[in-house]
Amino acid sequence: MTTSILGLRTTIYKVADLDAAKTWYAEAFGAAPYFDEPFYVGFNIAGYELGLMPDETPATAKTANVLSYWGVGDIDAAVARFIEAGAAADSDPVNVGGEIMVASVKDPWGNVIGLIYNPEFVVP
Repeated sequence: MTTSILGLRTTIYKVADLDAAKTWYAEAFGAAPYFDEPFYVGFNIAGYELGLMPDETPATAKTANVLSYWGVGDIDAAVARFIEAGAAADSDPVNVGGEIMVASVKDPWGNVIGLIYNPEFVVP
């Protein structure tokens, strides 16, 4: 089977306060934005795009309809880092088969950030 899909390129989080979110994401992910405009802030996270867009939806009104997982080398340390940065725990680390572990946190704007430790995944 062949596909024209090239793989995940961008995950966008919608936030009510773009300036505060830019600062928070820079600290939480340990990366400065490479693109910074009033309508979009873009970060390069290990070759993948993390975007922030303004949105006035209250954090309490958001639902986790789509969940993107960001790869990490140590799931417990990653969860602790995000919580220390001001995220709220969403789901504790859990083994989902083999050595694969997943967890999630919520940013201060109610967006779910998935984290995954998967030693079996190799970028093609």
